[in-house]
Amino acid sequence: MNEDAFWQLIEDCRPTAPDPDAELLAAAVAECLAQSPLSTVTGFAEQLSWALYRLDRKEYGHNLSGDGFLYTRAAIVAAGRTVFDSVLQDPAAFAPYATDLIWAESLLYTPDRAYKRITGEEWDRDTRYSYESYSNAEGWAG
Repeated sequence: MNEDAFWQLIEDCRPTAPDPDAELLAAAVAECLAQSPLSTVTGFAEQLSWALYRLDRKEYGHNLSGDGFLYTRAAIVAAGRTVFDSVLQDPAAFAPYATDLIWAESLLYTPDRAYKRITGEEWDRDTRYSYESYSNAEGWAG
């Protein structure tokens, strides 16, 4: 899955109803992925990890707990490509998500849920980039 397909899936699965913690989005993405080839699931996991890694920077998370920072970064991803790109361009765009504690923890587990539905097994996921908070050494340098 390339980056454009990742963002298109997020957009296609976005609910019309209010979804403050991205629970509906996560369920829709997991359902879509569970109907896809396993390579799509792993590709989604890679793209999600890459997006979260890119947001793992000092200017965004210096005042947040590790979990809070991770879930807030997930909320930026859940908000879609336009919001994601705006945050990368202007760190101030991250602030409303952090101060209002807008979290999307459930999005983190969507590839794992889809993997289990397809294979019947738990996934010991290992992506190229870690999405854990503070893992982007370059983003925290200086």
